Amino acid sequence: MLPLEGITVVSLEQAVAAPFASRQLADLGARVIKIERPGDGDFARDYDKTVNGMASYFVWINRSKESITLDLKKPEGKEILSKLLEKADVFIQNLAPGAVDRLGFSPQELQEKHPQLITCSISGYGKSGPYRDKKAYDLLIQCEAGLVSVTGTPETPSKAGISIADICAGMYAYSGILTALYQREKTGKGTVLEVSMLEALAEWMGNPMYYASYGGKEPSRTGASHASIYPYGPFPCGDGKKVFFGIQNEREWLRFCQEILQKPELADDPRFNNNSNRFQNQHILQSIIEEALSILTAEVVVERLEKAQIANARMNTVKEFFEHPQLKARGRWRTVETPTGPIKALIPAVTMKGFEPVMNPIPKVGEHTEKILSELGYDTEKLSELRDEVII
Repeated sequence: MLPLEGITVVSLEQAVAAPFASRQLADLGARVIKIERPGDGDFARDYDKTVNGMASYFVWINRSKESITLDLKKPEGKEILSKLLEKADVFIQNLAPGAVDRLGFSPQELQEKHPQLITCSISGYGKSGPYRDKKAYDLLIQCEAGLVSVTGTPETPSKAGISIADICAGMYAYSGILTALYQREKTGKGTVLEVSMLEALAEWMGNPMYYASYGGKEPSRTGASHASIYPYGPFPCGDGKKVFFGIQNEREWLRFCQEILQKPELADDPRFNNNSNRFQNQHILQSIIEEALSILTAEVVVERLEKAQIANARMNTVKEFFEHPQLKARGRWRTVETPTGPIKALIPAVTMKGFEPVMNPIPKVGEHTEKILSELGYDTEKLSELRDEVII
């Protein structure tokens, strides 16, 4: 028995945030019906053509779904969506604020019609406030949330290399829906959820927010180094390679001085005897560390760090990560079918004893339209009429 077997999700979704949330529900066994525009479908299908002719974003977050195309501006399209929602447990949408209301599917109206339905709306800034109608893309939310101000080098503010605002909004939508399903088991009633990308990312900005607001100083942009812990980040070795490592406490600092630097006297040096002092005097300490590592290869440094039980890593390229031995050893990869052939896909990060996550194919645009409409009672003649009028 899959955890969400028997749960039906109807998702009026596009781009990243909502599809990421619904895919995770599909991973757990929910039936996810993805509503797309007739013709091209979700515009994220055309972001790039890198995965056997398909978009890398799309194949990542749209497996295990059924695709139906509907023109919701037409009465017949709205009627079909209404019928789908009569049998649904969850309705997710991430259209522009107010768009579903204008279509006649506001969360409040849906709750009155279907008290058991859980509705989840995802937007950039929320359904109220002065930024309600402001266009919101991932980079722009990163800017508004202050993330870009703390990311990059002192000279160059930078965005995160992944769509972090979309992803965290999708994660909160996913966890919120799971919570609402659990609550419904106890009360028998659905609820209305709202997630904004700004508020989701704001939660993840908690550390720099408090640091700046109560400390009176903005966190520094430090590239791959840490804004408040030292040593923490990349350090060059004698063979030209860099090793990344971090010291988290005084026990590790003592072992680092003894076994890596082989300068035990530094452990009690008042300039470096706690993290605050090390951070304040990092330019002095950096020279000492780099001098000690300059006569060692990266391999030797890593060996010493491992022996001292100090966290370390090498900087993989994304292609190297794709071949990571740890993922292979733990059996994290599966094969997923797509319209252009099989691809590798990682199973969900949560490993749960007793069930295998759903890893079904990635759908073509409207692949399941006729099947779903047949379930709703539409016969061949009516389906042909809907196609002719470009409603499906």
